[in-house]
Amino acid sequence: MGPGILVVAQSAATRQTIIDALKDTSPFTRYLETNSGREGLEIVAKDPIDVIVCGLKLYQMSGLELLRNMQQDEELCDIPFIVLADDNRTKTKIELLEQGASDYIVQPVDIGELVARIKVQLKVKTLQDNLKRSNRLLLNLSSTDSLTQLYNRRVLMRTLRKEFQRQVRTEESFSLLMVDVDHFKNINDRYGHLNGDTVLINLARMLRSYLRPYDVPTRFGGEEFALVLPNTNMECAREVAERLRLAAKELRFSGEIRDLEITISIGVATCPADGVESEDDLLKLTDDALYAAKSAGRDQVVCATELPTNQDCETSDIA
Repeated sequence: MGPGILVVAQSAATRQTIIDALKDTSPFTRYLETNSGREGLEIVAKDPIDVIVCGLKLYQMSGLELLRNMQQDEELCDIPFIVLADDNRTKTKIELLEQGASDYIVQPVDIGELVARIKVQLKVKTLQDNLKRSNRLLLNLSSTDSLTQLYNRRVLMRTLRKEFQRQVRTEESFSLLMVDVDHFKNINDRYGHLNGDTVLINLARMLRSYLRPYDVPTRFGGEEFALVLPNTNMECAREVAERLRLAAKELRFSGEIRDLEITISIGVATCPADGVESEDDLLKLTDDALYAAKSAGRDQVVCATELPTNQDCETSDIA
């Protein structure tokens, strides 16, 4: 979709003159117009608009009211807003610019000057949009595991901190699942690391597909995944874990690993819980449950509530 401009003015002749001039010399591909400030606000709320040219005296809502409404909306406040006005006083110009106007042109308008100013604002908007896309890409790169495309450990820790804060406010439970691929070292040794990566990629895709949109799946490290489930008590978390365990057994691959069948072990912990006062405490408790699942024979789910009261599990080489 190409760039679009919205012309809002009482006079139909003024709107047409501006649009005709732009069609001859500008890169816009979409031209929208109205004599109503209220309709103008409705248009920018539903259609991508890159520049607005707006008079102050309009039907239903003034140009100044339209500008103020847009400045209060995070999605609309960056759209360049060029004011067409009859008042040439410096004080008026300053007030409108302080309200958020990008430029100010006094009528009667020199069309050549107006077109030039519109092109400048379109260029500014294009640069802003490119910068926003770059920032989003950088944010995605800094928060995503490059292999599995799940969130990384940094996002996990940030999410756990937020969930702890929310739990204190709302007293609603949340759960953490720690997932580990059984005998993953054997898979790497037998089929090679590239095929091992394929297993992790497909498992990550399956995990994401079984979770809710607001759950947070992360790669914790190696063949371990940590899944944060907001608003989820222990019973529901166990049900989710069992579904994931069974789904992992159904995963099928191609090529050299077409005959490979995998299983996963899962540890489950829920907050609030005795002795859990931080995200590190919850991670330790969930990891203890995962260790218990692998020690008991793998391919199973163990909840922290099933652990011996004073279990002191240490890091193991179980794979």
